[in-house]
Order: sequence, then structure tokens, then C-alpha cells
Amino acid sequence: MLLKPLTAISWAYQLHYYLCFRTHRRQQIFAAKTASDALLAVVSEICKRHEYHLLDSQTYSDQFRCLLSLRPDQPMSRVIQTIKTNSSRECGLQLRLSPPLWARGFLARSTGRMRIGAVRQYLDQQAEHHGYASRLLPPVYRYRATRPVILEAPHAAFDLSHHLVFATYHRKGVFTSNMGEALSEYWLRVADKRGFAIDQISVVPDHIHLLVRNVPKMSIEACGLMLLNNAQHLIGQRFSHTLIDAGLDRLWQPSAYAGTCGQMSTALIKKWLE
Repeated sequence: MLLKPLTAISWAYQLHYYLCFRTHRRQQIFAAKTASDALLAVVSEICKRHEYHLLDSQTYSDQFRCLLSLRPDQPMSRVIQTIKTNSSRECGLQLRLSPPLWARGFLARSTGRMRIGAVRQYLDQQAEHHGYASRLLPPVYRYRATRPVILEAPHAAFDLSHHLVFATYHRKGVFTSNMGEALSEYWLRVADKRGFAIDQISVVPDHIHLLVRNVPKMSIEACGLMLLNNAQHLIGQRFSHTLIDAGLDRLWQPSAYAGTCGQMSTALIKKWLE
């Protein structure tokens, strides 16, 4: 059974990231308040121009830290490159500095309304939450990585964790535990090949929750489309009878949820920056 690939999806999302980058050779460029204020004004204008939502920030003498809200189609590496390149040029002109302004590399971590431990627990409890746990053969499959995959990128320290939720078309209950296991194993191979990591999967008949980590050059939208289309390929090839029985000509709703989570919540990061 041939299913048409998804090329775009609509998102419900809340994506928050804590970023930090340092000056070249740890120079104390922003020790003076005038220089600090100039940097903040420049970064604020850059974020507004490129549709990055600057939630909070703090300038130190030799580094800049901020909290950003982004869209699913905005990859972290491009966001940081845009901020660093533009601020280096504009601050260089205003403060009469010789390039480069920033050192190579950055720190990027995901934050969110919920800490990652709470998200993990929520995924573990999907069977109870939807009333499947009491069944003799609950149509649920759960996967949790015992040894998380290490992701790396040049000149970067990062931990970008995302909670994704995909729903079946018209919320039809098509997934069984066997299908969930087959799909999870397939997704893990896709993640290994494409350079991202899946830490947790929770499958119930009409939707799937995942905990995914990606590298800075990959947007979470690109990661989500990869997962959705590879799932459609697998189900169309191996479990087409299930879709036919359910009267479906596609597997997924053309929409999804993406939310960031991390070791610290967004509220805690904001309080710390303030």
C-alpha cells in the first residue's frame, strides 16, 4: 500500500532554549554598562527581525546568555550563527571593535514548562492514563533507552530534548503492541542513520508520544517529518491490512505537538537570568 508522504504539518508547540556564547579569547568587552546595553539592543533587534522570541537575557563582561522561544522549523545552529554573525558586525561598528567578537562554539540546552523527569513519567503512565492498563492484553507498547545515544557537533555543548506527539488520522485506533514494537525498532534504525536519538516511545492505539534529542543543525520539524514519513512507509508495507480495515488512506493527522524539556524548567532559567 503506497501512502503519500507528508511535506508539511501544522504544529502546536512550545520550544524554549537556553543559549550561551563567549567573547573571543574571553575579552572583557561588555564590562561597561554602555557596551552591555548596546549588545542587548542589537540582539533584541536581530531576534525581532528573524522571528526569534527573546524571553530573557543577561550580559556578562565576557559572555552573553539568553532564553529563546523558537518555531519548529528553526534549527539551533542557524539561529546561533545568525545572532553571532549579525551582532559581531553591528556591535563591531558601534563599539569600534576589531573582529571577531565571539569565540567559536556555544552552549545550547532545551528547557520547558515541565522538567524532563516529569515528561518521562508521563510517557510511562500512558497505559493507565488512557485506561488500557486493566486489559488482559493492553494495546500498548513502551520503549525506553537503557544506554542513551551520545550526540556530538563541532564546537558545541548541547542537550536538545523534545516531547513529540503524533496522532493517527481521525484518531482511529490502529496501533497494536506488535505494531508499536515494529515501528519503534524501525524508528531507532532511522534515528541512528540520520543522526538523532530517541530516548523514549509510548504507543497507544490512536497516538504516540516520543522523547527525542536532535543535533543543532536539525530542526525539530525536519526530525518530526522524518519520523512520520518513515512510519507511514513501514505501516504501508507491513501492516496495510490494518489501515484498510480502519478505512484509512493515510496514517497520520497532518498536525503534531512539539515541546521542549530539560533538567531545568523555563521558569527557573528566567528567574536565574533575572
